Amino acid sequence: MTYKETIAWMFAQLPMYQQKGASALKHKLDNILNFSQHLDSPHTQFKSIHVAGTNGKGSSSHMLASILQEAGYKVGLYTSPHLKDFRERIRINGKPLHKDYVTDFISANKDFLESNALSFFEMTVGMAFSFFAKENVDIAVIEVGLGGRLDSTNIIVPEVSLITNIGFDHMDLLGDTLEKIAMEKAGIIKKEVPVVISEKQQETTGIFQIIAAQKQSPLFFAQDEGIESYETDLLGEYQKKNVKGVVVALRQLEGFRIGKKHIKKGLLRVVQNTGLLGRWQILGKKPKVVCDTAHNKEGLEMVLKQLKEQKYDKLHIVLGFVSDKNLNSLLPLFPKKANYYFVKPDIARGLPEEILQKKANFFGLKGELHSSAKNGLKAAKKTANTSDLIFIGGSTFVVAEVL
Repeated sequence: MTYKETIAWMFAQLPMYQQKGASALKHKLDNILNFSQHLDSPHTQFKSIHVAGTNGKGSSSHMLASILQEAGYKVGLYTSPHLKDFRERIRINGKPLHKDYVTDFISANKDFLESNALSFFEMTVGMAFSFFAKENVDIAVIEVGLGGRLDSTNIIVPEVSLITNIGFDHMDLLGDTLEKIAMEKAGIIKKEVPVVISEKQQETTGIFQIIAAQKQSPLFFAQDEGIESYETDLLGEYQKKNVKGVVVALRQLEGFRIGKKHIKKGLLRVVQNTGLLGRWQILGKKPKVVCDTAHNKEGLEMVLKQLKEQKYDKLHIVLGFVSDKNLNSLLPLFPKKANYYFVKPDIARGLPEEILQKKANFFGLKGELHSSAKNGLKAAKKTANTSDLIFIGGSTFVVAEVL
Protein backbone atom coordinates (compact mmCIF):
# COMPACT_ATOMS: atom_id res chain seq x y z
CA MET A 1 0.00 0.00 0.00
CA THR A 2 1.08 3.58 -0.59
CA TYR A 3 1.27 6.01 2.32
CA LYS A 4 -2.10 7.50 1.37
CA GLU A 5 -3.69 4.05 1.12
CA THR A 6 -2.16 3.03 4.45
CA ILE A 7 -3.59 6.04 6.29
CA ALA A 8 -7.00 5.44 4.69
CA TRP A 9 -6.86 1.80 5.83
CA MET A 10 -6.00 2.85 9.40
CA PHE A 11 -8.90 5.30 9.49
CA ALA A 12 -11.28 2.64 8.17
CA GLN A 13 -10.57 -0.17 10.65
CA LEU A 14 -12.12 1.13 13.84
CA PRO A 15 -12.58 4.83 13.09
CA MET A 16 -10.72 7.33 15.20
CA TYR A 17 -12.62 9.06 18.00
CA GLN A 18 -12.16 12.50 16.44
CA GLN A 19 -14.13 11.38 13.39
CA LYS A 20 -16.80 9.12 14.87
CA GLY A 21 -17.08 9.96 18.57
CA ALA A 22 -17.74 7.54 21.41
CA SER A 23 -18.45 4.59 19.09
CA ALA A 24 -14.74 4.47 18.22
CA LEU A 25 -13.58 4.16 21.83
CA LYS A 26 -12.70 1.08 23.85
CA HIS A 27 -12.80 1.40 27.61
CA LYS A 28 -9.99 -1.01 28.44
CA LEU A 29 -6.25 -1.44 27.92
CA ASP A 30 -6.22 -5.13 26.89
CA ASN A 31 -5.71 -4.45 23.18
CA ILE A 32 -2.83 -2.02 23.54
CA LEU A 33 -1.12 -4.28 26.10
CA ASN A 34 -1.42 -7.26 23.75
CA PHE A 35 -0.19 -5.18 20.84
CA SER A 36 2.77 -3.88 22.82
CA GLN A 37 3.68 -7.45 23.82
CA HIS A 38 3.47 -8.41 20.14
CA LEU A 39 5.90 -5.55 19.40
CA ASP A 40 8.34 -6.72 22.12
CA SER A 41 7.07 -4.20 24.73
CA PRO A 42 8.55 -0.99 23.29
CA HIS A 43 6.81 1.08 26.00
CA THR A 44 9.34 -0.30 28.51
CA GLN A 45 12.36 0.62 26.38
CA PHE A 46 12.46 4.42 26.71
CA LYS A 47 12.04 7.02 29.42
CA SER A 48 8.99 9.27 29.25
CA ILE A 49 6.92 12.14 30.59
CA HIS A 50 3.15 11.59 30.55
CA VAL A 51 0.87 14.62 30.03
CA ALA A 52 -2.90 14.72 30.63
CA GLY A 53 -5.50 17.47 31.08
CA THR A 54 -8.56 19.04 29.50
CA ASN A 55 -6.77 22.12 28.17
CA GLY A 56 -3.08 22.85 27.73
CA LYS A 57 -1.77 19.31 27.43
CA GLY A 58 -0.79 19.76 23.79
CA SER A 59 0.98 23.08 24.35
CA SER A 60 2.67 21.72 27.49
CA SER A 61 3.85 18.59 25.68
CA HIS A 62 5.43 20.68 22.93
CA MET A 63 7.05 23.01 25.48
CA LEU A 64 8.58 20.03 27.32
CA ALA A 65 9.92 18.57 24.08
CA SER A 66 11.38 21.90 22.96
CA ILE A 67 13.21 22.48 26.25
CA LEU A 68 14.61 18.94 26.32
CA GLN A 69 15.79 19.37 22.72
CA GLU A 70 17.57 22.60 23.67
CA ALA A 71 19.29 20.68 26.48
CA GLY A 72 20.75 18.38 23.82
CA TYR A 73 18.54 15.30 24.18
CA LYS A 74 16.97 13.12 21.52
CA VAL A 75 13.29 13.66 22.26
CA GLY A 76 10.28 11.72 21.06
CA LEU A 77 6.93 13.52 21.00
CA TYR A 78 3.56 11.82 20.68
CA THR A 79 0.47 14.05 20.42
CA SER A 80 -3.02 14.01 18.92
CA PRO A 81 -4.97 14.85 16.89
CA HIS A 82 -3.09 15.93 13.77
CA LEU A 83 -4.11 18.97 11.74
CA LYS A 84 -2.54 18.49 8.32
CA ASP A 85 -0.66 15.18 8.20
CA PHE A 86 -0.97 12.04 10.34
CA ARG A 87 2.79 12.09 10.95
CA GLU A 88 2.45 15.24 13.09
CA ARG A 89 1.50 12.85 15.89
CA ILE A 90 4.88 11.09 16.04
CA ARG A 91 8.08 13.15 15.98
CA ILE A 92 11.68 13.01 17.12
CA ASN A 93 13.34 16.38 17.69
CA GLY A 94 10.54 18.01 15.74
CA LYS A 95 10.86 15.81 12.67
CA PRO A 96 7.92 13.52 11.84
CA LEU A 97 8.59 9.85 11.19
CA HIS A 98 9.10 8.95 7.54
CA LYS A 99 6.14 7.84 5.41
CA ASP A 100 7.96 4.58 4.72
CA TYR A 101 7.99 3.78 8.44
CA VAL A 102 4.21 4.18 8.59
CA THR A 103 3.59 1.92 5.59
CA ASP A 104 6.18 -0.68 6.65
CA PHE A 105 4.86 -0.80 10.23
CA ILE A 106 1.26 -1.35 9.15
CA SER A 107 2.29 -3.90 6.52
CA ALA A 108 4.36 -5.88 9.02
CA ASN A 109 1.59 -5.91 11.65
CA LYS A 110 -1.53 -5.92 9.48
CA ASP A 111 -2.58 -9.48 10.30
CA PHE A 112 -2.35 -8.82 14.04
CA LEU A 113 -4.18 -5.48 13.75
CA GLU A 114 -7.04 -7.02 11.76
CA SER A 115 -7.42 -10.19 13.82
CA ASN A 116 -7.45 -8.23 17.09
CA ALA A 117 -9.63 -5.39 15.74
CA LEU A 118 -7.39 -2.62 17.03
CA SER A 119 -8.70 0.93 16.91
CA PHE A 120 -7.01 3.73 15.00
CA PHE A 121 -5.66 5.21 18.24
CA GLU A 122 -4.37 1.88 19.58
CA MET A 123 -2.38 1.15 16.45
CA THR A 124 -1.07 4.72 16.41
CA VAL A 125 0.16 4.47 20.00
CA GLY A 126 1.85 1.15 19.23
CA MET A 127 3.50 2.70 16.18
CA ALA A 128 4.79 5.66 18.21
CA PHE A 129 6.17 3.54 21.03
CA SER A 130 7.82 1.15 18.59
CA PHE A 131 9.40 4.06 16.69
CA PHE A 132 10.75 5.72 19.85
CA ALA A 133 12.24 2.44 21.08
CA LYS A 134 13.78 1.65 17.68
CA GLU A 135 15.33 5.12 17.46
CA ASN A 136 16.67 4.97 21.04
CA VAL A 137 15.28 8.32 22.17
CA ASP A 138 16.65 9.71 25.42
CA ILE A 139 13.12 10.51 26.52
CA ALA A 140 9.64 10.79 24.98
CA VAL A 141 6.88 13.22 25.85
CA ILE A 142 3.59 11.33 25.61
CA GLU A 143 0.30 13.23 25.46
CA VAL A 144 -2.85 11.44 26.58
CA GLY A 145 -5.47 11.13 23.85
CA LEU A 146 -8.59 11.32 26.00
CA GLY A 147 -9.07 11.04 29.76
CA GLY A 148 -6.14 9.18 31.24
CA ARG A 149 -7.05 6.07 33.22
CA LEU A 150 -8.15 4.02 30.20
CA ASP A 151 -6.25 5.90 27.50
CA SER A 152 -4.03 3.68 25.34
CA THR A 153 -0.96 5.71 26.30
CA ASN A 154 -1.45 4.74 29.96
CA ILE A 155 0.68 1.60 29.76
CA ILE A 156 3.88 3.60 30.29
CA VAL A 157 5.55 4.20 33.65
CA PRO A 158 6.94 7.72 33.19
CA GLU A 159 9.65 9.63 35.01
CA VAL A 160 7.09 12.30 35.89
CA SER A 161 3.38 12.87 35.20
CA LEU A 162 1.92 16.29 34.36
CA ILE A 163 -1.79 17.14 34.56
CA THR A 164 -2.56 20.56 33.15
CA ASN A 165 -6.18 21.63 33.66
CA ILE A 166 -9.52 20.00 34.45
CA GLY A 167 -12.55 21.27 32.55
CA PHE A 168 -15.87 20.15 31.14
CA ASP A 169 -15.20 18.21 27.96
CA HIS A 170 -16.14 14.70 26.80
CA MET A 171 -18.55 14.57 29.75
CA ASP A 172 -20.42 11.63 28.20
CA LEU A 173 -17.24 9.59 28.58
CA LEU A 174 -15.38 11.05 31.56
CA GLY A 175 -18.16 12.21 33.90
CA ASP A 176 -20.40 15.22 34.44
CA THR A 177 -18.51 16.86 37.33
CA LEU A 178 -14.97 18.21 37.62
CA GLU A 179 -14.34 15.69 40.38
CA LYS A 180 -15.28 12.73 38.16
CA ILE A 181 -13.21 14.08 35.27
CA ALA A 182 -10.25 14.63 37.62
CA MET A 183 -10.49 10.98 38.70
CA GLU A 184 -10.07 9.89 35.09
CA LYS A 185 -7.11 12.24 34.53
CA ALA A 186 -5.55 11.13 37.82
CA GLY A 187 -5.48 7.63 36.38
CA ILE A 188 -2.07 8.44 34.88
CA ILE A 189 -0.53 8.83 38.34
CA LYS A 190 1.83 5.89 38.89
CA LYS A 191 3.25 4.44 42.09
CA GLU A 192 6.06 6.62 43.47
CA VAL A 193 6.24 8.68 40.27
CA PRO A 194 6.14 12.48 40.86
CA VAL A 195 3.02 14.23 39.57
CA VAL A 196 2.68 17.95 38.83
CA ILE A 197 -0.64 19.80 38.56
CA SER A 198 -0.39 22.93 36.40
CA GLU A 199 -3.58 24.60 37.62
CA LYS A 200 -4.84 24.29 41.18
CA GLN A 201 -8.64 24.09 41.22
CA GLN A 202 -10.79 23.93 44.33
CA GLU A 203 -12.99 21.11 43.03
CA THR A 204 -10.13 18.82 42.04
CA THR A 205 -7.31 19.46 44.51
CA GLY A 206 -8.58 16.88 47.00
CA ILE A 207 -8.88 14.22 44.30
CA PHE A 208 -5.24 14.59 43.31
CA GLN A 209 -4.12 14.61 46.93
CA ILE A 210 -5.98 11.37 47.67
CA ILE A 211 -4.78 9.50 44.55
CA ALA A 212 -1.19 10.71 44.97
CA ALA A 213 -1.20 9.60 48.61
CA GLN A 214 -2.56 6.17 47.64
CA LYS A 215 0.18 5.80 45.03
CA GLN A 216 2.87 7.27 47.31
CA SER A 217 3.58 9.74 44.54
CA PRO A 218 5.16 13.12 45.33
CA LEU A 219 2.57 15.78 44.41
CA PHE A 220 3.35 19.34 43.28
CA PHE A 221 0.92 22.14 42.49
CA ALA A 222 2.82 24.41 40.10
CA GLN A 223 1.34 27.67 41.35
CA ASP A 224 2.60 26.91 44.88
CA GLU A 225 6.18 26.32 43.75
CA GLY A 226 7.19 29.96 43.23
CA ILE A 227 9.01 29.68 39.91
CA GLU A 228 10.28 32.65 37.93
CA SER A 229 8.33 33.75 34.87
CA TYR A 230 9.46 32.85 31.35
CA GLU A 231 8.40 34.12 27.93
CA THR A 232 7.23 31.73 25.23
CA ASP A 233 6.61 31.98 21.50
CA LEU A 234 3.19 30.37 22.03
CA LEU A 235 0.87 33.35 22.05
CA GLY A 236 -1.91 33.84 24.58
CA GLU A 237 -1.99 34.80 28.23
CA TYR A 238 -3.30 31.34 29.08
CA GLN A 239 0.12 29.84 28.30
CA LYS A 240 1.51 31.22 31.58
CA LYS A 241 -0.14 28.41 33.58
CA ASN A 242 1.19 25.84 31.14
CA VAL A 243 4.72 27.24 31.46
CA LYS A 244 4.62 26.91 35.26
CA GLY A 245 3.52 23.30 35.08
CA VAL A 246 6.21 22.48 32.52
CA VAL A 247 9.03 24.06 34.53
CA VAL A 248 7.98 22.33 37.76
CA ALA A 249 7.68 18.99 35.91
CA LEU A 250 11.21 19.34 34.56
CA ARG A 251 12.46 19.97 38.09
CA GLN A 252 11.29 16.46 39.03
CA LEU A 253 13.12 14.84 36.13
CA GLU A 254 16.12 12.98 37.53
CA GLY A 255 19.22 12.19 35.50
CA PHE A 256 18.75 15.00 32.98
CA ARG A 257 20.78 18.21 32.95
CA ILE A 258 18.39 21.08 32.19
CA GLY A 259 19.51 24.62 32.93
CA LYS A 260 17.67 27.95 32.89
CA LYS A 261 19.20 28.74 29.51
CA HIS A 262 17.63 25.58 28.07
CA ILE A 263 14.25 26.46 29.57
CA LYS A 264 14.42 30.03 28.33
CA LYS A 265 15.53 29.11 24.81
CA GLY A 266 13.20 26.11 24.59
CA LEU A 267 10.13 28.14 25.52
CA LEU A 268 10.99 30.77 22.93
CA ARG A 269 11.45 28.16 20.18
CA VAL A 270 8.50 25.81 20.71
CA VAL A 271 7.06 26.25 17.22
CA GLN A 272 10.49 26.15 15.55
CA ASN A 273 11.66 23.09 17.48
CA THR A 274 8.48 21.02 17.41
CA GLY A 275 6.35 22.25 14.50
CA LEU A 276 3.32 22.97 16.69
CA LEU A 277 0.28 24.22 14.79
CA GLY A 278 -3.03 25.80 15.68
CA ARG A 279 -2.37 27.52 19.02
CA TRP A 280 -3.25 31.22 18.51
CA GLN A 281 -1.56 30.85 15.15
CA ILE A 282 -1.39 34.01 13.04
CA LEU A 283 -2.16 33.24 9.40
CA GLY A 284 -2.27 36.78 8.01
CA LYS A 285 -1.67 40.43 8.91
CA LYS A 286 -3.85 42.74 6.79
CA PRO A 287 -6.44 41.84 7.88
CA LYS A 288 -5.04 39.97 10.86
CA VAL A 289 -6.13 36.33 10.68
CA VAL A 290 -5.83 34.12 13.78
CA CYS A 291 -6.84 30.50 14.35
CA ASP A 292 -6.97 28.44 17.55
CA THR A 293 -8.02 24.85 18.18
CA ALA A 294 -9.70 25.55 21.56
CA HIS A 295 -13.03 23.71 21.51
CA ASN A 296 -14.39 23.43 25.05
CA LYS A 297 -15.68 25.98 27.56
CA GLU A 298 -12.48 26.55 29.51
CA GLY A 299 -10.28 26.65 26.42
CA LEU A 300 -12.60 29.02 24.55
CA GLU A 301 -12.90 31.32 27.57
CA MET A 302 -9.13 31.75 27.57
CA VAL A 303 -8.90 32.28 23.81
CA LEU A 304 -11.83 34.71 23.67
CA LYS A 305 -10.27 36.68 26.52
CA GLN A 306 -7.16 36.96 24.35
CA LEU A 307 -9.36 38.04 21.46
CA LYS A 308 -10.84 40.90 23.51
CA GLU A 309 -7.34 42.28 24.06
CA GLN A 310 -6.66 42.64 20.32
CA LYS A 311 -7.01 45.92 18.43
CA TYR A 312 -9.20 45.97 15.31
CA ASP A 313 -12.02 47.87 13.64
CA LYS A 314 -14.39 44.96 13.02
CA LEU A 315 -14.31 41.36 14.16
CA HIS A 316 -15.12 38.46 11.82
CA ILE A 317 -15.48 34.93 13.23
CA VAL A 318 -15.41 31.75 11.14
CA LEU A 319 -17.09 29.28 13.48
CA GLY A 320 -17.89 25.57 13.44
CA PHE A 321 -18.41 22.80 15.98
CA VAL A 322 -18.73 19.04 16.16
CA SER A 323 -22.23 17.78 16.91
CA ASP A 324 -21.66 16.55 20.47
CA LYS A 325 -20.72 19.95 21.90
CA ASN A 326 -22.99 21.67 24.42
CA LEU A 327 -23.71 24.86 22.48
CA ASN A 328 -25.78 26.29 25.34
CA SER A 329 -22.58 26.65 27.34
CA LEU A 330 -20.30 27.66 24.45
CA LEU A 331 -22.20 30.15 22.31
CA PRO A 332 -22.85 32.67 25.14
CA LEU A 333 -19.06 33.07 25.40
CA PHE A 334 -18.83 34.63 21.94
CA PRO A 335 -19.17 38.40 21.32
CA LYS A 336 -22.41 39.64 19.77
CA LYS A 337 -20.56 42.45 17.99
CA ALA A 338 -18.99 40.35 15.26
CA ASN A 339 -19.74 39.14 11.76
CA TYR A 340 -20.15 35.36 11.83
CA TYR A 341 -19.49 32.82 9.09
CA PHE A 342 -21.08 29.57 10.25
CA VAL A 343 -19.45 26.45 8.81
CA LYS A 344 -19.58 22.66 9.13
CA PRO A 345 -16.35 20.80 9.97
CA ASP A 346 -15.57 18.33 7.19
CA ILE A 347 -16.05 15.14 9.23
CA ALA A 348 -18.97 12.82 10.04
CA ARG A 349 -19.39 14.43 13.48
CA GLY A 350 -19.49 17.96 12.04
CA LEU A 351 -22.51 20.02 13.11
CA PRO A 352 -24.44 21.24 10.04
CA GLU A 353 -24.03 24.98 9.52
CA GLU A 354 -27.82 25.53 9.39
CA ILE A 355 -28.26 24.07 12.88
CA LEU A 356 -25.36 26.14 14.22
CA GLN A 357 -26.77 29.34 12.71
CA LYS A 358 -30.20 28.73 14.21
CA LYS A 359 -28.73 28.07 17.67
CA ALA A 360 -26.34 31.03 17.40
CA ASN A 361 -29.19 33.37 16.43
CA PHE A 362 -30.91 32.44 19.70
CA PHE A 363 -27.87 33.85 21.54
CA GLY A 364 -27.73 37.00 19.43
CA LEU A 365 -24.93 35.90 17.11
CA LYS A 366 -25.71 36.85 13.51
CA GLY A 367 -24.02 35.73 10.35
CA GLU A 368 -24.07 33.84 7.08
CA LEU A 369 -23.82 30.18 6.11
CA HIS A 370 -20.94 28.50 4.31
CA SER A 371 -20.54 24.86 3.39
CA SER A 372 -16.89 24.66 4.49
CA ALA A 373 -14.35 26.42 6.66
CA LYS A 374 -12.33 27.34 3.57
CA ASN A 375 -15.37 29.02 2.00
CA GLY A 376 -16.15 30.79 5.27
CA LEU A 377 -12.63 32.17 5.50
CA LYS A 378 -12.70 33.21 1.85
CA ALA A 379 -15.92 35.17 2.46
CA ALA A 380 -14.53 36.75 5.62
CA LYS A 381 -11.40 37.92 3.79
CA LYS A 382 -13.53 39.35 0.99
CA THR A 383 -15.64 41.33 3.49
CA ALA A 384 -12.93 42.42 5.94
CA ASN A 385 -10.88 45.61 5.72
CA THR A 386 -7.14 45.60 6.35
CA SER A 387 -7.68 46.92 9.90
CA ASP A 388 -10.16 44.15 10.80
CA LEU A 389 -9.51 40.85 12.58
CA ILE A 390 -10.63 37.39 11.45
CA PHE A 391 -10.76 34.58 14.02
CA ILE A 392 -11.18 30.94 13.01
CA GLY A 393 -12.15 28.35 15.60
CA GLY A 394 -14.69 26.29 17.53
CA SER A 395 -13.25 22.97 16.40
CA THR A 396 -9.89 21.38 15.71
CA PHE A 397 -11.28 20.34 12.33
CA VAL A 398 -12.25 23.88 11.32
CA VAL A 399 -8.66 24.95 11.98
CA ALA A 400 -7.28 21.87 10.23
CA GLU A 401 -9.23 22.71 7.10
CA VAL A 402 -7.95 26.28 6.80
CA LEU A 403 -4.38 25.17 7.50
